[in-house]
Amino acid sequence: MNSDLIKASQLLPSHGECFYLPGVFTPEECEQLFLRLRDGVAWKQEPIQIFGKLRMQPRLTALIGDSDVRYRYSGIEMQATPWTEALEIIRTRIQSVTHESFAFALLNYYRDGQDSMGWHSDDERELGLNPTIASVSFGETRKFVLRRRADHANKISIELESGSLLLMRGETQAHWQHALPKTTRSHLPRINLTFRPWAGPTSPSKP
Repeated sequence: MNSDLIKASQLLPSHGECFYLPGVFTPEECEQLFLRLRDGVAWKQEPIQIFGKLRMQPRLTALIGDSDVRYRYSGIEMQATPWTEALEIIRTRIQSVTHESFAFALLNYYRDGQDSMGWHSDDERELGLNPTIASVSFGETRKFVLRRRADHANKISIELESGSLLLMRGETQAHWQHALPKTTRSHLPRINLTFRPWAGPTSPSKP
């Protein structure tokens, strides 16, 4: 483990590693990068398949990455658009902190507290076995929740601050789910970037 992650908090008791490291970006960097991402990304609201039904995602999304990346999840297939200067700055910082390489980033724009992310694991086959996923937040602080796949009763939650890094690796996606629930306490926007590896194209993943 590198020196940056030694200072991070390990959130999971077993079956995976999830580290939280605040302050990876300064407040000034957070403000500038938030505006560049908000105004410089072609955000879309996509329909997703939930229990066999199509519904509009309660957030805006975009896929940025290397030219060969095509990502599928929840009935959506997305082709990556090229890295922007702002995203290259962020990726370089995150790769330096984590000593990992990332081929693409799934971006989520939560416009207010009513935008959310349901329970899921990032276990698509395109990501490979036991993928390392780096989640970076800019804007409003929001609660992030984890639960075991085999035990939905007990949950672990943490407030993800602007400029922070949440790193999930090892068996985390195989044994844990995560979500970003709705909240009435938040009225300001948040942009989240999840940097991911790319194991190459596969047959369509499960819906």
